[in-house]
Amino acid sequence: MDTAELQDCIHHRFAQVKFLENALTHSSFANEQDGNDDNERLEFLGDAVLELCISEEGFRRYPTAQEGQLTRIRSQLVKEQSLAAIARDLKLDKYIRLGRGEELQGGRDRDALLADAFEALLGAVFLDGGFDVARRTVLAIFEDQWPARAVIPETKDYKSRLQEVAQELFRDRPVYVLAGTSGPEHEKLFEVDVTLPGGEKFRGVGTSVKRAEQEGAHLALQFLEEE
Repeated sequence: MDTAELQDCIHHRFAQVKFLENALTHSSFANEQDGNDDNERLEFLGDAVLELCISEEGFRRYPTAQEGQLTRIRSQLVKEQSLAAIARDLKLDKYIRLGRGEELQGGRDRDALLADAFEALLGAVFLDGGFDVARRTVLAIFEDQWPARAVIPETKDYKSRLQEVAQELFRDRPVYVLAGTSGPEHEKLFEVDVTLPGGEKFRGVGTSVKRAEQEGAHLALQFLEEE
């Protein structure tokens, strides 16, 4: 596999190419080929490297920003869709080694798969060159991704915000379940339980299911910010 172009794009030449090959190996390929390791362990490592690098750089770039502002900026930069877009810009999709079934199901274009591969790639850079090299790689790739100012407008769409935060913290989504209704037909109130991937549950109440969901998501966000 000729990865010279990819290595140029990420501003790092691998001394140990085996790390790069490992980062590009999806579990579906590894399962079909005996003796190949998949990239899931590298993804775990790369996720931590990415979060630290982005957190540190955000702290430096926005010296007057509060914790909540920095958290929202980081969430925007490292959410699945953002990482998948970066992976596509790097043409990472053409280098990933997929099993036949995953290939036929369109895995090469799935956001989750691309985001995971990108994080695995950063994990590989870290193992190959150390933290300073990984940091330089991250900052070079994200140079044009930072907002001009630290202020990201607040939104009343608490569900979207909660999904982003939950994805960042738990790598999973919250679950919404209609718990019941009360009151007369013309003044009915809906109750929705919002359960975080960690098991915490919050009940939102509103004049519609959507409003109850938003209220539950708002309560969950407040809890996570306090934590």
